[in-house]
Amino acid sequence: MEREITDSNGITWICIQAYSGISHNAENKDAAQVKGQEDTYWVVCTPSGGAKSVRLKLQGEWETSCSDEMLLNEIEAQQGV
Repeated sequence: MEREITDSNGITWICIQAYSGISHNAENKDAAQVKGQEDTYWVVCTPSGGAKSVRLKLQGEWETSCSDEMLLNEIEAQQGV
């Protein structure tokens, strides 16, 4: 599952759990899991504009439990904004 959000600069970010595009098997879910952190996964957010993609560490079920504002705050933090 992916999430699409737009920041205050009009940049649309598409966030998707790492390795989820390969297949839906358990092996790829395990590959996306942050080592040593239970129920935490790598999520890659790619922008529509000139900004660089960012990699976030988010809790499981992030697709439904994280607000747009929380995701945008995490993206900004990774960009050093």
